[in-house]
Amino acid sequence: MKLGIGKIKDVLKSGAGKSTESGREEQKIEEIEPDRVEEATVTAKISEQESENTPEKEHLVPMNRTECKKTGLIFFPAFDWAISPTHPEREERLLYTRDQIFEEGLMDLPQIAEYKPRLAEFKDIARVHFCVPDIKAQATTPHLIAAGSCLVLADALMRGEVKNAFALVRPPGHHAMTVAHGNRGFCNINNEAILVEYLRKKYGIRRIAIVDTDVHHGDGTQEIFYNDPDILFISFHQDGRTLYPGSGFTNELGGPKALGRTINIPLPPGTPDEGILYVLDSLVMPILEDFKPELVLNSAGQDNHYTDPLANMRFSAQGYAKLNEKLGPDMAVLEGGYAIQSALPYVNTGIILAMAGLDYSCVMEPDFKPGMFVQAARDRQILEGVVATQLENWKNRDRLVEEEIAKHGDFYRRKKQIFYDTDMIQEVQEETIKMCPDCQGYVTIDSRAHRSINDTRIFGVSVPIYACSRCQAEAEEEYKKRLKSPEYEYVYLQDKKADEYRAYNMRTKQEIVY
Repeated sequence: MKLGIGKIKDVLKSGAGKSTESGREEQKIEEIEPDRVEEATVTAKISEQESENTPEKEHLVPMNRTECKKTGLIFFPAFDWAISPTHPEREERLLYTRDQIFEEGLMDLPQIAEYKPRLAEFKDIARVHFCVPDIKAQATTPHLIAAGSCLVLADALMRGEVKNAFALVRPPGHHAMTVAHGNRGFCNINNEAILVEYLRKKYGIRRIAIVDTDVHHGDGTQEIFYNDPDILFISFHQDGRTLYPGSGFTNELGGPKALGRTINIPLPPGTPDEGILYVLDSLVMPILEDFKPELVLNSAGQDNHYTDPLANMRFSAQGYAKLNEKLGPDMAVLEGGYAIQSALPYVNTGIILAMAGLDYSCVMEPDFKPGMFVQAARDRQILEGVVATQLENWKNRDRLVEEEIAKHGDFYRRKKQIFYDTDMIQEVQEETIKMCPDCQGYVTIDSRAHRSINDTRIFGVSVPIYACSRCQAEAEEEYKKRLKSPEYEYVYLQDKKADEYRAYNMRTKQEIVY
């Protein structure tokens, strides 16, 4: 489905208004005293004949895509959302790209199919996030459209209408974590994580690999799937000692039952095409081949470019296109990239052509000359060391999991400090994971966020999609128990297995059910 350039803004605005109302209809708000929550809660029932560790709702069967030749695209520049008028994360990030692509005639090619955005539903957000105080406070209409656009392309992919897809959307999302108190790293909600949980719930996709190519470590996506052995998260990024968010080191390997399923590749500043493609060939592709994911998703950050104002890397449009051709993602979702004129139109054009299987050899920045950036010998040695370390970690992942599980009793706990650089919020968390022998185990998060004038404390309980019935029941009890704890202002239940999500406001005694 194609949209004329001049009509995109009007279509999105008219569609957004209608979809927002439907999104609000999804939530049911009830005033319930804590003692009555047990009788008001609809507890999911599992029959004896059903498998213990399967979601409770039937899912659709993905169609075969082997004969499909088209690449699906969605553009959503988010005309009415910006952190500030001059902030690097603004609508021009996509407007120059859109002009370039239309000028080159890419949208008229038979290999390209353009789709219309829609809003994500509140339930799609609740599958991933504990939004404080609620989803409407963290996810504006542009956020819902950016996330919803990814889901439109996911449906097109699963229906076999396209062979692959690229969501050119903003605002970005890969710094948004499970708990969302505000904006950090320009992100409020995590588009990629929302996409993953949607694919798992609707289509039964279980093993998914996420390759994050943004120059900044995808700490939000890592945190959301850190304890999930079915999600392989690989991130290569500028060394966290030199760039926000200051994380993404080789010792961050995953939670106790998912060790080795998080692979971080910190790159020395100044790494050019040669270095990044070496990491892809020597480390990323062998691990993907071994993991055998059902889908490969790309968090397609473009701020590794040599002109990007927020980083110090030396990647080119040709390098990005080659990376995409080698990686062959089923779907890419735009993340960062802030060289609005000098990089994004060329990089995005190269990626689209590569995904469509078309010649991209002529896509080049006006000032680029082949060979202008050379990998330093010392940096090559650093990369070789990182590759060797992570290949060893991947090879020994099952042994690492066994050793780590033996160290813990019924629960594994870790404390985290999280800084929201955009909204200037300091958060302290204690995460507790049930070390269940039969499933991944449920997770609880006790979170306190300090703002300039007040603190907000919340408690969240999350049940994984493939939880056993015992963990599901224990998690529900944890939720009910915390409703009687006056130290919390909001309490949340995220039951991915039953696909039911609850948020309780301790002050108003109201429970929102998604």
